[in-house]
Amino acid sequence: MKKVLTYGTFDLLHWGHINLLKRAKDLGDHLTVAISSDEFNKIKGKEAYHSFENRKMILESIRYVDKVIAEDNWDQKIQDVINNDIDVFVMGDDWEGKFDFLEEYCEVVYLPRTVGISTSKIKNDLFEVQNG
Repeated sequence: MKKVLTYGTFDLLHWGHINLLKRAKDLGDHLTVAISSDEFNKIKGKEAYHSFENRKMILESIRYVDKVIAEDNWDQKIQDVINNDIDVFVMGDDWEGKFDFLEEYCEVVYLPRTVGISTSKIKNDLFEVQNG
């Protein structure tokens, strides 16, 4: 079985996220998604609309996702790859080169982002609607 791993916050889930999850799953047989814990988001200076538990529940309901784990710190990726027997690590190409250190442990793939959608775009569009 070929196992794939990706990371993200996955707040305000949109079709770009689904596209990423589908393309990641297409690279193997089993997809594990690590989502940032609420505590880790605070460390990163991010605030998610949905709690970790709700984001986890949403991701677990997506047919491409086989397992959801917590991301609690920047340094756990090597251990996650080892502990979950990961063959392919996947991230969006906006992170290109940042995770090449994992090539010692698994294949690293950077997928192109879905054009025209992002959580930041959604937040900006909602802000503009509210503030006219």
